[in-house]
Amino acid sequence: MACSSGTTTSSLKTSSSEEDLQLIMDERKRKRKLSNRESARRSRIKKQNQLEEMMAQISQLRKENEQIFNRMNLTTDLYVNIESENSVLRAQMNELENRLNSLNEIGSFLNNGGGGFHHPIHHHHQQQQQIQICDDIDVSFFMNNNPWNPNSFPMMAAGPSSADMFMY
Repeated sequence: MACSSGTTTSSLKTSSSEEDLQLIMDERKRKRKLSNRESARRSRIKKQNQLEEMMAQISQLRKENEQIFNRMNLTTDLYVNIESENSVLRAQMNELENRLNSLNEIGSFLNNGGGGFHHPIHHHHQQQQQIQICDDIDVSFFMNNNPWNPNSFPMMAAGPSSADMFMY
C-alpha cells in the first residue's frame, strides 16, 4: 500500500503544478490580450488624430488654392487691361510719329522756300534761318487747318471696345 500512496502523492503534485502552470499561462494570455487591446486602442486614436490633421491640412490647402486662383484671375485681368492700354498707346504713338513726320516735312518744305530754287550764295544764310523758321512755325495751324490731312482728325480711345480694336 505504501507504493500506491506514493504514486498518488506524486500524481497530486504533478496535477497541482500543471494547474499552477495553466493558471500562469492563462494569466499571461489575459495580460497579452489586454496589452494588445490597449495597443490597438492607441493605434486607433493615433490614426484618428492623423486623419483629423490631414483633413485640416486639406481644408487649409483648399483655402490657399482658392486664394492663389483668385490672385491669378486678378493678375490676368490686370494684364489684359494693361495690354489693351498698351495697344492704344502704341497706336497713338504711331499716329503722333506720323504727325511729327508730316510736320517735319512741312517745316522742311517751308525752310526750302516752298520748293523753289535757291541761289548758292544764300544757302548758308538759309541753313541758319532754318532752325529759326522751325521754331516759329505754329504747329496747331498746320494740324488743325488742313482738311486734306487725315492726321488732322484726333484719335479717340473710349472704352474697352476701341482698345480691343488695337489688341492684335
